[in-house]
Amino acid sequence: MVKTRYRLMGLLGAIVLIATQYSCSPGLRKGKLRQIFKHSAIVNDHFTGFALYDMDAQKMVYQLNADKYFTPASNTKLYTFYTCLKMLSDSIPALKYVNRNDSLIFWATGDPSFLHTDLKGVNAFNLLKNSPAKLYFSSGSYTGDFYGNGWPYGDYNDYYQAEINELPVEDNVAVVYADADGTLKIKPTYLQPLLKCDSTLKLNVFRVQRNILNNDFVYPAMRIPKRYRAEIPWKVSTALQLALLKDTLKREITEVNLPMPTAARTIYNAQADTVYRRMLQPSDNFIAEQLLLVCSSTRFKTLSPDSVINYSINHYLNDLPDKPQWVDGSGLSRKDLFTPRDMIALLQKIAAEVKDENLLHSLMPAGGVVGTIKNAYKTDNGKAFVWAKTGSLANNHNQSGYLVTRKGKRLAFAFMNNNFTRPTREIRDEMVRIITYIHENY
Repeated sequence: MVKTRYRLMGLLGAIVLIATQYSCSPGLRKGKLRQIFKHSAIVNDHFTGFALYDMDAQKMVYQLNADKYFTPASNTKLYTFYTCLKMLSDSIPALKYVNRNDSLIFWATGDPSFLHTDLKGVNAFNLLKNSPAKLYFSSGSYTGDFYGNGWPYGDYNDYYQAEINELPVEDNVAVVYADADGTLKIKPTYLQPLLKCDSTLKLNVFRVQRNILNNDFVYPAMRIPKRYRAEIPWKVSTALQLALLKDTLKREITEVNLPMPTAARTIYNAQADTVYRRMLQPSDNFIAEQLLLVCSSTRFKTLSPDSVINYSINHYLNDLPDKPQWVDGSGLSRKDLFTPRDMIALLQKIAAEVKDENLLHSLMPAGGVVGTIKNAYKTDNGKAFVWAKTGSLANNHNQSGYLVTRKGKRLAFAFMNNNFTRPTREIRDEMVRIITYIHENY
């Protein structure tokens, strides 16, 4: 039957048919991938985009809606990551400062590692702590909004939406917890007077709620659950950040507004790789947003995320297949729009910048091992085979990253799912099934 078909089509037609069926390497035909996607009930009940690229052969293996724009959610952090790779050195600039007579004047860079709970950037803190000079903070470098473009105000009380500012302290998040005696406490302790019981607050379950306009933290007159713990962003202000810093330093700091001289020195805090790892593996929105300000501090006189994004698009990303619509650092905004084939191009750029593949993999979430895909994938004989950034918003779930097959093929993939109504878990499991199949068969 195949011979008859070839005879009717003629030799040229046969060649075309063979080329179409075997357009990717032996072991995984493009037609097989097409059938997997075609017959997946889950993939086909919403808007799905997919692109698979062979990094060794330098060719696209398979594409589905790869030229269409999708809401990327936290896949946006890969754009922030790449921009940082291009603009920052191996350490994060913490402060810029000058010494004048008996004064030390400093300007902020937006450094997220400054007194961060996990990153613990203390170099700048020690500079301020140990300087014999009087301390002056020159404010006003950042004049943007405390939220990114398109962020939902309804999530202000949730841990993942810390506000943006020029001088972040302790993650810009308050930790409220029940101590061993069942008493409700808050860190930083400077905020303790603002934590109060409100007998008029009627809730179905116990929780602490901050006023959207200020730093009044209230909780209902209910039994405090044992081991209660919540992370709640505080309302940022220069006054509060300085008060917290003064409370920690046990030193007076005077606010001024002075132009930064070109001779200002820079002090660096955490190692950049450590900060990138913290941003990518648990998908830390706070770090992503603040890193854009840090990038801005290296090139512009102000801390402007928009300026950095535009600069990156025009200088580093101007050869992407499709012009990205990029508006924030973390992907909290639904105004971010990227195509799957743009994600593939970006992953290639990142790999070219971080030439040590082991280092790159160590920064990313690793399937079955660490980060946001630790529990999604199983390892293969105890080893991860996929390293990918996830991106989730309501009704949207994506993965973009790197994949190594059992045959040693090195692949980049972008798997984007928008506008589904089924549980996210089902979308995630289907992505895992397909990516695992590729790992085992390509």
